[in-house]
Amino acid sequence: MKNFQYRYILIIALMLMIFNKGYGQRPLPDELLTNTIEGQINYIEEHTRIYENYRAIREDMFQKVNSNIMDSLAAYRNEIADLNIHISSLNKANDSLKNSLEDTTSDLQEVTRTKHNISLFGLEINKIVYNLIMLTIIAALIILLVMGFALFKRNRFITNKTKEDLKDLNDEFEEYRQSSRRAREKMTMEHFKEIQKLKGG
Repeated sequence: MKNFQYRYILIIALMLMIFNKGYGQRPLPDELLTNTIEGQINYIEEHTRIYENYRAIREDMFQKVNSNIMDSLAAYRNEIADLNIHISSLNKANDSLKNSLEDTTSDLQEVTRTKHNISLFGLEINKIVYNLIMLTIIAALIILLVMGFALFKRNRFITNKTKEDLKDLNDEFEEYRQSSRRAREKMTMEHFKEIQKLKGG
């Protein structure tokens, strides 16, 4: 009878081993291979039993879900790292754009300031004042030019008049000199004739 019990136990043990081996070698369901993590957990909840607040899960299913979760976490960590690098790059670009905006704002303020001012001999002068000064200088130069031209015309007129007067005076003098010479010669001749008459008479 003892032998019978041993045989009975041995047969049951062999059947359990075969059953466990066959059960453990069953392929994993498609839900654990293709579904999302949430779908895989839902599948396990629906296809496992709870015994004394413990859930009995096949080891290969547990390992597959665990591997899928770890792979997803690694992928999310990589994605988070990539996003952090991208955020850092965007922050650097943002800082660069802020600096560029500050430089542009500063340049715009400088251009606006210099738009209404002009540098003259190292002094900043308002363009309106500068234009007034330039117009005054140009007007003064035009007035001086007109006055200079008028003086030139007047002096030329006076010079020409003086030349004409001098020529007239020279002509009068030459005429006077000629008439004087003729008068002297005539007087000399008359005097000579008188002397001749006195000598001859």
